[in-house]
This record gives sequence, structure tokens and C-alpha cells, in this order.
Amino acid sequence: MRLHRSLAAAAFGALLLAAPAFTPASAQTVGDILRAGAGDNPVIARVDGQDIRRAELIALLNQLPPQMRDMPMTSIYPLALERLIDGRLLVGAGRAANLQNDAEVQRRVADYLDQQVQQTYLTRAISAKLTDEELRKRYDEFVKANPPQEEVRARHILVATEQAARDVLAEVRRPGADFAAVARARSTDTSARDGGDLGFFGRQDMVPEFAEAAFGLQPGQVSQAPVRTQFGWHIIKVEQRRTGEVPTFEAAREQLRADATQEIAAEVVDELKGKAQVERRGLDGAAIPSRP
Repeated sequence: MRLHRSLAAAAFGALLLAAPAFTPASAQTVGDILRAGAGDNPVIARVDGQDIRRAELIALLNQLPPQMRDMPMTSIYPLALERLIDGRLLVGAGRAANLQNDAEVQRRVADYLDQQVQQTYLTRAISAKLTDEELRKRYDEFVKANPPQEEVRARHILVATEQAARDVLAEVRRPGADFAAVARARSTDTSARDGGDLGFFGRQDMVPEFAEAAFGLQPGQVSQAPVRTQFGWHIIKVEQRRTGEVPTFEAAREQLRADATQEIAAEVVDELKGKAQVERRGLDGAAIPSRP
């Protein structure tokens, strides 16, 4: 267990972020090296007779931020190699000083070990329950609870006062008037640059007053009167109506997995608490009453 690797990776990453990027046309990137792996694991350096192998380089590179995966190895390798050598020298010096038996070092090692045991236990407990069958069951429940909803595509013109809204309404009702052009000229909303186009939305996506007015219109219709909301006064024109689509299982898989992971983790911990005797005390050591 080489705890110095994370420190080496942090320092190494900081150096790379500060260094100018240079990408030769034919250079292998960090991502290429990581995909290739350690291979036959050759020795890439020796420090006082001790080998440093390619696998240690791979471990160091794996700790770098994802945005560094496209950087060329020709510029990264010398820095990476020096960080590994530095780490081996520091470990050697520390062991020569018998720091492996130091109480503080032993406490940190024990803390790290506890963290890894905790994370591994939770990860495996989640994996045992989070099967494809479980994800599909959750997807079916989601579809049942979220049937396709009606959506409209609308444009609007937002102004500050009722009188300004009535003036705009009269303008868009004139023969040959272009609602989008009036929106670009008169609306104070950021959608003005798109002719007031808000795209498709559901009832729940808008404030109630706006949603009620928009969903009361058919394609091509303009609101009969200005609509007031907390944002100001609106003139609304509906362009299209449709029934929204439910996401496919594949499209929803990652979100389902993320939600299920949190729920199952909480269930695992709650189950352990139910079997344990837990005493809670305050900062002063006084007992805290048990939770109901």
C-alpha cells in the first residue's frame, strides 16, 4: 500500500495544469497509455536498487483528472517519472527513520484501511442488489408513475406594464403581423433573440398563470388578453401541441442507477443500524435521547 501515490498525483496534476500544452501530431496520449495498461510491466527506473515498474506509472496516471487524458505522454512522462522517483526516495527516507512504526503514521494507515473497507463493503452490497432486473423494475414503475404529458411549443412577448402588453397585443393582431419579429423588437425576455420561442414545455415547467393561458390555446392562436405573472406581462402564441415521449430504458438507465444507488446505500446503512446498539452523545459527553 503506497499512500504516497495520491500526494504525488496531486502535485503532478498541479504541475501539468500549469504547464503549456504541446501536442505532437503522432504522440500517444495519457488515455492511450491507460488503455494499453502495464503490458509486461517493464522496469522504468531504479532507486537505490529498487525497481519502479510501468504499473506504478499507470496507477499514478489513473489518479489524474479526466481532462488530462488527451495530453501527450511525451510531455507528461518526464514529470511523471520524477514524481515516482521522488516518492520512492521519500518512502525510503521515511522508513530509514522508522516512520512506518510511528504512532501517527499507524493511525493514518488504519484510517485509510477503514475507509477502503467501508467503501468496498457498501459497493459490493449495492452491486448485489442493483441488478438489471432491479433497474428494469424501477423503470417500469417510473413509466407507470409518469405517463406521457401534453406539451406545447409557444412564443411569448414579455413587457413591464399592462398598457405596454395591450399595445403589443394590438400590434401582433394586425393583418400580416409577424409575432416573432415583434418579440425580437419589443420583448424584454432573453428569448427575444429567438423571436420569443420557448420551445416545447409541460404544464409543470411554467408558473401556473402562464401554463393555464398557454395550454388553453390551439396552434396559431394568440392569448386574448395580456397574462400577468411574477415576471411581468405576457402575450402568448402557441405554435404546436404534442404528447411528450417517455425516455427509453437505455436513455434512463444512468439516472435510474444513480437514484437506486443512493436509495440502496441508505437501506444498507439503515439495516445495519437496526441490528446494532448505538449510543449517541453530545459534545459534552452527555447522552442524547434515542430517536423514536
